[in-house]
Amino acid sequence: MKMIRLALAPVLALILALPAAAAEIPLAELSRYLNSLTTATADFTQVNADGSISTGKIYIKRPGRVRFEYTSDDTLVIAGGSQVAIFDPKSNGGPEQYPLAKTPLNLILAANVDLGQAKMVRAHRTDGAKTVVTAQDPAHPEYGSIDLVFTAGPTELRQWVITDESGAKTTVILGDLTKGGALGSSLFSIPSEIARRKPAD
Repeated sequence: MKMIRLALAPVLALILALPAAAAEIPLAELSRYLNSLTTATADFTQVNADGSISTGKIYIKRPGRVRFEYTSDDTLVIAGGSQVAIFDPKSNGGPEQYPLAKTPLNLILAANVDLGQAKMVRAHRTDGAKTVVTAQDPAHPEYGSIDLVFTAGPTELRQWVITDESGAKTTVILGDLTKGGALGSSLFSIPSEIARRKPAD
């Protein structure tokens, strides 16, 4: 018995030295966290479907508003007034626009996030370091899905991966979120941005 205990000692020491696997964060806690996220800013890195990488700053004002400012050029994405607008500096026309409700990002910008809603969450898992939730619009799964990645202690949103209706994936990796503070409504006004970019006569 003594020899067995001596032989097991190094194995037990190794097991005890390993970090404890983080428990899966419950959906109710994730919903509470997202609903508490009224305003926030962060730097972000975006991995596009073609493998290219963009960086910039994100401004979030729930419900319904988000702004992505890209550092590489004057590209801008604004969600506000139930619409999403993509301002491309290379375009001579106005921004490309479509309803916010048709993007999975709408799920975390909703006035009341409830990940426990029937058929919203397709997967809820942990790899020991983070919790990943795959969600979709229960009424319109054809709009695509979003993978939300959280860490615990305290709960924090770290990244998301949007899979659109064609299967293309776009990943947004967030830096440290700065929460709270005032964010002016003009940041999320699509008409104001259109007027600002209009060439002078």
